[in-house]
Amino acid sequence: MATTLKISAASLAALFAVLGDAGRRILGPAEVDGRIELKAVRTLAEVAGDQIQPVLSAKETAFPRVERLLSYRMAPGKVELQDYDPEVQPTVLFGLRPCEAAGFNSLDAVFNWDTRDKFFNARREQLTVVGLSCTQADDACFCTSVGGGPGSTKGSDILLTPLPEGGYLAEILTERGEALKDLAPALFQPANGEDKEAMLAKVEPSFEHQGLAAKLPGLFTSDIWAEQSLRCIGCGACAFVCPTCVCFDIQEEADTKQGQRLRCWDSCGLRQFTLHASGHNPRSAQSERWRQRIYHKFGYFAERFGGPMCVGCGKCSRACPVDMNLKEHLTQVYEV
Repeated sequence: MATTLKISAASLAALFAVLGDAGRRILGPAEVDGRIELKAVRTLAEVAGDQIQPVLSAKETAFPRVERLLSYRMAPGKVELQDYDPEVQPTVLFGLRPCEAAGFNSLDAVFNWDTRDKFFNARREQLTVVGLSCTQADDACFCTSVGGGPGSTKGSDILLTPLPEGGYLAEILTERGEALKDLAPALFQPANGEDKEAMLAKVEPSFEHQGLAAKLPGLFTSDIWAEQSLRCIGCGACAFVCPTCVCFDIQEEADTKQGQRLRCWDSCGLRQFTLHASGHNPRSAQSERWRQRIYHKFGYFAERFGGPMCVGCGKCSRACPVDMNLKEHLTQVYEV
């Protein structure tokens, strides 16, 4: 059962010091060369408070861009194999917006739906997510269309909501959140019935995701995919900033004596993703790759796990070099 408390700005700043003393690494949105990125911070003052989204995704804390799975060395008459355990550090992800925090639910589903992935889970188990409700939004945001919201608690261990008089409502949502609060319980105070909804950004739904999923089977051969993908250059930027994209490739770096096996991010939007060794590519056209991205996130994943593989954060639309706005495209499909 969630517990709602309050914490002042001064107490929140003091909590950063407590977390550092407890050996917790803190990652939060901060300005880096004019961009907002997640980086290691030591104080609340380093956190960029007036931002909608960092450019990149927090998924890298549990699912790195590149990670070594094993290495091997050739020896006379045998192969010496070395497995690797991921390097982990207790980490607090501070100030994640509710959409970004909810992305971890999709990652959890994929990496544990049949066999538990030891690399992902080792990192995930050391993460505590302190979310921050949204008081502003932009034209790329569509969290309310995919089951989220500016104050959604999905994926957060603690959710903070700014209060008009200063300080924050603090919803303690999980055992991890409770453990973090218990490091300095005196910094938290009882809440007095404040209404967090009054503080949240207004994001009107653009479509209804169950209805969208129901339409997709009948649109597979529609011309809409070619029309929407005309601008797409297949760069993969959308996948690499997405909080929920999990496609990866397994690559070998080796010579005649030794090598290592790496897991690297990949994307179904890239031409080589489905290129066979024979030269045949079952998704040779960019329109087919665009269609696959939509069907995977809003059809296939929803059918298997009960909801879309999209949190409506809008990172893909902001990162797109040719200005493809996912919310606009999905609304167009929904209205067909």
